[in-house]
Amino acid sequence: MPTNRPLILVTGATGAQGGATARELLAAGYQVRFLTRNLDTLAAQALIALGAEGVTGDMEDAASVAAAMQGTYGVFSVQIPDSAGTDAERRHGQALVDAALAAGVTHFVHTSVCEAGKHTGFPRWESGYWWQKYWTDKWDVEEAVRNAGFPFWTVLKPAFMMDNFAQPKAQYMFPHLQQGKIITALLPATRMQLIAADDVGVLARAALDSPERFKHKNIDLAAEALTMEEVAATLGRALGKSVSAQSLTPEEAIKAGLFPGWVRSQEWTNEVGYRADIDALNADLGRHGITLIPFAQWIERHAGEIRIDA
Repeated sequence: MPTNRPLILVTGATGAQGGATARELLAAGYQVRFLTRNLDTLAAQALIALGAEGVTGDMEDAASVAAAMQGTYGVFSVQIPDSAGTDAERRHGQALVDAALAAGVTHFVHTSVCEAGKHTGFPRWESGYWWQKYWTDKWDVEEAVRNAGFPFWTVLKPAFMMDNFAQPKAQYMFPHLQQGKIITALLPATRMQLIAADDVGVLARAALDSPERFKHKNIDLAAEALTMEEVAATLGRALGKSVSAQSLTPEEAIKAGLFPGWVRSQEWTNEVGYRADIDALNADLGRHGITLIPFAQWIERHAGEIRIDA
């Protein structure tokens, strides 16, 4: 697409949030460059077909990051949590900030997670019961962005991604969904705040469109809050399938095949949970002409990625 809109470097473009952002920016006429270790993947080739520029590189390779950053007006930043204990998320986030500063980037849009920054107030925080490094890494990268000195920065803080109910993530997070069951350790009354990766892309594009409006903003993102029974019912109605929700104890959930770390996260949701002010967010975004996607609409949009064989 011929365009004179500025060049944006999108990280994580072959994943959910980065991919949604890249597609949103391309549709809005931005030039998009993305950094990936493998240009031959289906996700990378799909973005190239839409007009994005793919470059080979790795966040561990400072030279490749610096090369990808050249000539860019803005950056969309997302990192993978450091589950391997290598400090990768913190290092990659700082490396991206440093490269952007060196290249004279004007606007840095970073996506983190809702509740980062409030973590020391979580019940049992000092006991180490929760995955402390997940929260401290998220917060430290946010702080690196805020304190770097970019003329414009925006930090998006999404709650639970609706995309976790779609493949490939659902295979690991909701492995029983293929049989028409949502099995979790979430209590029946627990409401999970949900947001679509598509809306992360919409907000990233809006920030780049209107830098003064979104300058130095930290934005908690959630479209609605549903119990797992409501999630199951919504999936069932939208897809014409029979879907049920089952609440187990943490020990039972692990025995049923859920990863212990994911079960611990569900315990956190029962005790703390994402606490975005959904009403205030909708009112604020409405003034910018932005309406967040409700879960039912997200299902219709992504029905082909949701596998239920029952």
